Amino acid sequence: MPRLQDHYKAEVVPKLKTKFGYRNVMQVPRLSKVIVNMGLGDAIENIKVIDSAAEEIGVITGQRPVVTKARKSIANFKLRAGVPIGVMVTLRRERMYHFLDKLMAIALPRVRDFKGVTPKGFDGRGNYTLGVKEQIIFPEVNYDKIDKIRGMNITIVTTARTDEEGLELLKLMGMPFRA
Repeated sequence: MPRLQDHYKAEVVPKLKTKFGYRNVMQVPRLSKVIVNMGLGDAIENIKVIDSAAEEIGVITGQRPVVTKARKSIANFKLRAGVPIGVMVTLRRERMYHFLDKLMAIALPRVRDFKGVTPKGFDGRGNYTLGVKEQIIFPEVNYDKIDKIRGMNITIVTTARTDEEGLELLKLMGMPFRA
């Protein structure tokens, strides 16, 4: 069992139960999935960008990514429907906990001038999204092998009903929010 999952069951669940007055353990918010997405606008001109980004995201998450394709054509961006423009991974269960543990304990503190993540990334239903500007903050990425620094979006989907519950859940899990 991953370390973060142990921490959730042993410490986070009792604290959330007392704070929000849940009577049943099943009412307590929990993590359901983590989605890691990398949009690649450069892929319109150079299709090989998709392969290198897919390899990097695969190394970071430990799971093979899915190539996302454009839904509609946009002439101003020289984009046609069906052209690959990104890669994404949906993590669940143990892989999700391992990835989050690595993100919070190792990757985020490696960001230059890191003061914490903003608590404004909630969507109104308890889900949190944060943007990472560089993929090189993850220790698995070999700095010499990357061709370009790319950012990614990380969405943490929870079963929380409100942003307040989602914020408290992530704070107790160890997400370093700004004061």
